[in-house]
Amino acid sequence: MRGAVIHAPGDVRFETVDDPRIVKPTDAVIRTAVTCVCGSDLWPWRGLDATDEAHPMGHEYVGFVEEVGSEVTSVKPGQFVVGSFATSDNICANCRNGFQSNCLNREFMSTCQAEYVRIPNAQGTLVATDEVPGEELWPGLLAVSDVMGTGWWAADAAEVEPGSTAVVVGDGAVGLCAVIAARELGAERIIAMSRHASRQELARTFGATDIVTERGDEGVARVKEMTGGIGADSVLECVGTAQAMRQALHSARPGGSVGFVGVPHEVAVDGQELFFSHVGLRGGPAPVRRYLPDLIDRVLSGRIEPGRVFDLSLPLEQVAEGYRAMDERRAVKALLKP
Repeated sequence: MRGAVIHAPGDVRFETVDDPRIVKPTDAVIRTAVTCVCGSDLWPWRGLDATDEAHPMGHEYVGFVEEVGSEVTSVKPGQFVVGSFATSDNICANCRNGFQSNCLNREFMSTCQAEYVRIPNAQGTLVATDEVPGEELWPGLLAVSDVMGTGWWAADAAEVEPGSTAVVVGDGAVGLCAVIAARELGAERIIAMSRHASRQELARTFGATDIVTERGDEGVARVKEMTGGIGADSVLECVGTAQAMRQALHSARPGGSVGFVGVPHEVAVDGQELFFSHVGLRGGPAPVRRYLPDLIDRVLSGRIEPGRVFDLSLPLEQVAEGYRAMDERRAVKALLKP
């Protein structure tokens, strides 16, 4: 089959790779319906994560079950399925506590920008729809496999509640989906921090009530000004840089909460500062599997439309252009069609 392989920073190629196969009785193989490029894929593309040797790329997927291992009974060939970037057995103690992305048998997906994909822990990871959804819904369901699930986790970790004020730091796909999540969880005021007109417009469509264009200390000052000098109840950090984390922590009110879901790069938290701020901090890889049934229902019912974050659609063979477009901020998120 064919799939995306990164060889070095800025060098992603679409080439022949090994066909996936059942390795363990808990595996499944799916035929990819649609996949995409993630913002976190840009870290190795930009050379900020090392690429020591060529390897496949991609961790977001929806598709059709082709084959299942002998221990997989929850899905069967022919079904349309949605999964998570972090696979889980969904039965260990961590899974039962709702943190499937920290499953004791966790494996992170890393081969999904391809025509077929092997899914470890398929029994606990994959959720099948009742019937094959229309192709117009595939982008929204694909978003659920990562960016929508991650945005929801950001809002959940930040303890967004009905009537609250939420700030979203980051206007990429996760940040925009976090706006949706904050709205769905009942935030009365949602402040999106963005400098890009097209993303600001989409954030407002998704439920943002205010836009802040400033960053860093200026961004914090603007949030404080908008919240009576106190700060926000909940701040959703969806970037992963040191500046974004500082901005998030300083934008929360005493007793408020920060949910951080951007993969941290050079982020350090001052323990004494955090201690005296009375700000709660929680994050990590999103437990997408916890949210899958609910989010799938919201997409299929039309209640949420996270698929709108895909503003560029390409054939899978043009995957490198998807990386370039997102790196150059010509696209929020690139959808790839096999």
